[in-house]
Amino acid sequence: MSSVLVVGAGPTGLTLACDLARRGVALRIVEKSPSFPRSSRAKGPNARSLEVLEDLGVVGRILDEGCAPLVMRKYRDAVFVADTDPHAGCRPTPDAPYDRGRLIPQWKLEEILRAELAGHGVHVELGVDIVSYEQGADRVVARTSRGRRIEARYLVGCDGGHSGVRALMGVAFDGTTHAEQVMVNGDVELAGAGSPSRDRWHQWFDEDGAVMLCPIPGTERGWWFQASPERDADGEPLAASRESFQRLLDRHARLPGVRLRDAALLSTYRVNVRMADRYRAGRVLLAGDAAHVHPVAGGLGMNTGIQDAYNLGWKLAAVVTGQAGEGLLDTYEEERLPVAAWALKTSSARLDTVMEAIRQPGGGLDAGITDDTSGLGLGYRWSSLSPGAASRDARPSAGDRAPDAPCADAGNGGPVRLFDRFAGPHFTLLGFGGGAVPALEQVAQGQFVHPLRTCAVDAGPHGGLRDDAGHARAAYAVQGDALVLVRPDNHVALITEGHRGDAVLDYLRLLGS
Repeated sequence: MSSVLVVGAGPTGLTLACDLARRGVALRIVEKSPSFPRSSRAKGPNARSLEVLEDLGVVGRILDEGCAPLVMRKYRDAVFVADTDPHAGCRPTPDAPYDRGRLIPQWKLEEILRAELAGHGVHVELGVDIVSYEQGADRVVARTSRGRRIEARYLVGCDGGHSGVRALMGVAFDGTTHAEQVMVNGDVELAGAGSPSRDRWHQWFDEDGAVMLCPIPGTERGWWFQASPERDADGEPLAASRESFQRLLDRHARLPGVRLRDAALLSTYRVNVRMADRYRAGRVLLAGDAAHVHPVAGGLGMNTGIQDAYNLGWKLAAVVTGQAGEGLLDTYEEERLPVAAWALKTSSARLDTVMEAIRQPGGGLDAGITDDTSGLGLGYRWSSLSPGAASRDARPSAGDRAPDAPCADAGNGGPVRLFDRFAGPHFTLLGFGGGAVPALEQVAQGQFVHPLRTCAVDAGPHGGLRDDAGHARAAYAVQGDALVLVRPDNHVALITEGHRGDAVLDYLRLLGS
């Protein structure tokens, strides 16, 4: 019997599986499709997801095989209007090494995550459709469409907006479908001397529709195609097709001699704004689009799912390995459901902003990109895992994302980032100042079951890290001696005085109860 059965092998399910596997959790991950879907609708991870993927050890490949977000070139009546770079003023900072997301096709991101998972000896099982399950006192027994039984201690539905697991749970998926807001999508190849340049995301907006072409990184001729659909005499949208895409391109872009040589993954997208009313029913949980769907504006869909998985992974691992009691799983919904509600509200607002912007010459998709869509500002101050959380304006606080900072190794002087110390399936305790060293030693010798790494900062002869430029102290607003406990998902658990090792021990022991 496995400890966890992950249903669905998209970015959310694969992120969860990678996180569990590196923690030594026995798991299976199944996908009902008979082959790996070559979906590329999601255009890539945002800045916060890149931090997660760095922790999982795959960000190097993503940076290599993707590309930075492109300048958006906008047209009106097929005439060039403006180039806009929504990230023009962004720069990496000491506390945030990624100032923007990365463009990479979803299928490539999934391929990278599958390779990482295979390195842990876990492989996706294709063609496995879960059609029912029963819960017992210590396990879930799932049944497939072929009559097979799969037993696991927990089951997590990461199987998308049409989640079969969610339906089996009987969880409501409340919200609305905006039938009037429709888009057709596909991956296309262009041929012809007049093809647009591949260093821009081209956006043609007219009074009667739009076409958007974004080059797919890692391909020579591949483009993401998005457009408002053709409609029949009754105003109903026509199905996506290569022929329809060609007509839309001719109508709005007016590129003589440019033909769609190929078109695949054709789909029609209707805006849905829906959210599960709960994320857990006993030993069965939901994550990603199975728990929430919302407009694509702002690029929050896949990224919210990745964050769901990152939040759930360490908690589920702690429970199945005996490091924590069942109650820790309740904090998954406590922390992530409000974030999903925020994502629905934010993406809906961004969509309204985009729809208004494209009515004006020079307006485009950049109107949907704001600082809050980076994911860097999201945290869990309301959580029961964030004791002593500060007021809304003060930062940092328990519950907040744990910032990065460049430091130096106190022994050899080499560069070390705080993220280097955070990386891995453990809590991290930072002890600022020599006065915090006894507390670090006290905690390191404490009797608790959670894996923990201690790290002294500016502790003189006691080693650890040197914060010569003061970036670490600035990031955590630390003056004098202090202790900062960082959760395995790189959120701040606790900030306290440098001598309060007992407060850290109490926190860790409480999680284990």
